[in-house]
Order: sequence, then C-alpha cells, then structure tokens
Amino acid sequence: MISRNIFDNISPLDHRYSLREEEFNQYSKYLSEGAKVKYQAQVELALVKALAKGGICSQAVVEEVEEAVSALTPEEVYQEESKTRHNIRALVNCIQKRVSKEAKPYIHFTTTSFDIVDTANALRYKVATEELILPKLKKLEEILMEIALREKDTVQVGRTHGQHAVPITFGFAVAEYVSRLGNKIKDVKESGTDLRGKIAGAVGAYNASHLFFEDPEAFEADVLAELDLKASTHSTQIVEPEYLTDFVHNLISCFGIIASFSDDMRHLQRSEIGEVGEYFAKDQVGSSTMPHKRNPINYENVKSMWKAFMPRMITLYQDQLSEHQRDLTNSASSRFIPELIVGLLSSVNRLIRVCQKLVVDYDNMEKNFDTNKEMIVAEPLYILLASYGHPDAHEAVRILTLEAEKSDKNLRDLIKESKDLKPYWEKFDPRQREILVNPDKYIGIASKKTEKVVEYWKSELGI
Repeated sequence: MISRNIFDNISPLDHRYSLREEEFNQYSKYLSEGAKVKYQAQVELALVKALAKGGICSQAVVEEVEEAVSALTPEEVYQEESKTRHNIRALVNCIQKRVSKEAKPYIHFTTTSFDIVDTANALRYKVATEELILPKLKKLEEILMEIALREKDTVQVGRTHGQHAVPITFGFAVAEYVSRLGNKIKDVKESGTDLRGKIAGAVGAYNASHLFFEDPEAFEADVLAELDLKASTHSTQIVEPEYLTDFVHNLISCFGIIASFSDDMRHLQRSEIGEVGEYFAKDQVGSSTMPHKRNPINYENVKSMWKAFMPRMITLYQDQLSEHQRDLTNSASSRFIPELIVGLLSSVNRLIRVCQKLVVDYDNMEKNFDTNKEMIVAEPLYILLASYGHPDAHEAVRILTLEAEKSDKNLRDLIKESKDLKPYWEKFDPRQREILVNPDKYIGIASKKTEKVVEYWKSELGI
C-alpha cells in the first residue's frame, strides 16, 4: 500500500496539525480511513449475528465472519476496490474470501451499500463522541471553570462596542464561555449519541429483508442493537440526514464559541491593553524581523481554523437534499466530516494547553480600569438621580460628563458644585456614595454569578 513521509501529504491536518503522536492516534482510531473500514466491517458482522439469532444461519458462520473481520485490512479492501470500483462491494468480497462457502451467502445479506455506510458512520461518530469529543470538550470546560473561579474577584473594565463600559470581573468574562460551551456540550452529547443507522434496503422499504422476515423492522432493530444503535424513523436508501446535520451543526457551534473566546483573549493581548498573555517559551520567536514581539499565535490559530471549517456546515445543509430515494451528491462531500472533527479537536487541544498556562497581568488590568473609572460612575449616578426623582437624570449626567472631560474635576465634584444636583447627592445613602467614590465596587453580582454559573455547569456536566 502507499507509504508517504507526512510532509509529502497535502492536507495541513496531516503534516502540521496532527504532529503530536498521542493526538493523532486518538483521532485515527475513529476518523481515519482505516477506522471507517473497520466500522463498516463491524456492521457486516452485526448483520450476521442477527441472522444467526433469527435462525437464518448458524453460530459457526458468525465465528467465521468474526475472525475474517478481525483480520481485515484497509489496504486489501482498497486493492479490491481498484477492481470493483465500488467500496462496499470490495469490503464484502474481502470478507467472503476469508470464509467458507457455507458462510459466504450471509455476508451483506438483504442489505444495500448505504445500510453499511450510514450505519458505520453513525456508529463511529457516536463512539467518537463518547470516547473522544466529549472528554476533550469537558477538559477545556473544566479549565475555563478553574480560570473563572480563580479570577472571579479580579476587577476588569467591561467593554461594549470596543469602548469601556461598566466594571465586571475577569472571572465573570470567562464564565460567559463556561456557560456557552456547557450548553453546546449538552447538545453535542444529545445529537452525537442519538445518531441513527438503517438496515432497510435499497429504497428503505425493506424489500429484500421482507422476503425472509415477517417483521423486517424488528430484524433491523436486532442488527442495530448489536451496535447499540437505533433505526432512523424513516429511511430511503440513506438515513434521514438531519441526525448527522444536527450533530455537525453542534460541533461547528462549539467551534464558534472557542473562536469567540480566542478572539477575546487575542484582543486582550494587544499592546495597548495587555491584560492577558500566552505563555511564551524561552526559545520561542514572535516575529521573523521584530525580536521584541510576542504574538498571540495560539488564539489566532483557533480563529483561523474556525474560519477554515465553519463554512463546511453549508455543505452539510446541502447534503440534506437527495433526489427521491437517493442520489450520489453526498457521497464525496460526506467523506470530509472527519476532517471537520479533527479541526475542532486540534483547536480544543490547543486551547487546553494554552489556557492551562494563561497569564493575567493584574497591573495592566488595574491600569486600564483606572483610565476611565471616573466616567464609569456615570451609569450608577444617573440611575441614583432618577431613583430620587430627578426628571431628566440621563441628560443631566450626560452634560456632567462633557464638563468633566473639559476640566480636571470628576463627576462627584461636579454634582456637589451643582445647585440643582447637590440636594440629590445629599440624599444618597453611604453605600450608594461608596460606589460613586470607588467605582471598582460597582460590579453588581459578577463574582457571585461566576460562582453560580460554574457550579451549575459542574452539576450539569458531571465535572
């Protein structure tokens, strides 16, 4: 079979983003071409097991097929396909070559190619969800939880529209992503573990299996039970595409969440902000020509990978369309779904490594907050004025902010100098005045909300 140096491969997933041997081995166990052949062979074996349970063939046939399947290699299947020009027929031929004449008739008995293809894909994506995707997503979620709790009291200026808003805490900012990712982990679990298979024949009407079974749907259920799968409610030659579409949509949505988080972290590393930083190794280089630079390459990489794989969701939506009982327009496009999964997992693994060493610059966070802390009190000031009956509090404070910008005075000084506003100031209670004097106290329940969010998702996800 073909053997290449990985650097002769075309896809960056092969020669750049799967260089860590442990990660590559994890991906290939479920998502490689070899894995696909293995799972397809497992469906053929499940078929024979169900036939034996129904008295159609003997247990000896099952044992023969089991041995044949265990010895099967993707190389021999591909070699056979070079003659058949049909991948599933090649798979069937290779299994039949390894069994007796008595066993040969029961390989692929009553099934069509996409009984095997769609069921095998459902099986491997389901197992990958349980054993690979969810553990990785939960690991990242756990790290984000740790950061959120650690920084739940670290005051940070909030930002909306790229402008300083009112105070939050850095932990509260991270808790946003704990919640968003938590919701999507639940969706990935639900859709990934509910992928469906079919043993319904060429057009989904059980034409062939009905020749032998009074209840072919029960036979289908028996085959799929061997694989811990359920049947699609209605199949044509293919499984209803929405099961897979929803699963991939949830993966892409996860990708969008971690890309958004990465974009936030990337902007917080801007020279003029400098509130967080990636760990920078001793010999790491930030620029080929500017030795002083420390670029946020990991967060930028995640966003870049999202840009590469997010548009592929359009292909999945297009694959919902199949003419009548089936056409071949999803045959090639569906083969690229494993790449999308690897792209996501590569980025998740990258964030796991980076976030474990996230550096927070507390001095810069405080400095940036202090830049506009006197203006930040405009919101609580206007709300307090309104609560004590001022007829146009927002406009009054807006005018004060303009005066403050032109002078060295803060809003507190100006309100006490104003004949119209000073009586309101005197009505404020000590706690209210404290917030106006110390804007870093104006963080609402950011800290408590962070704790609440983390505890909720710990419980929901079993972390």
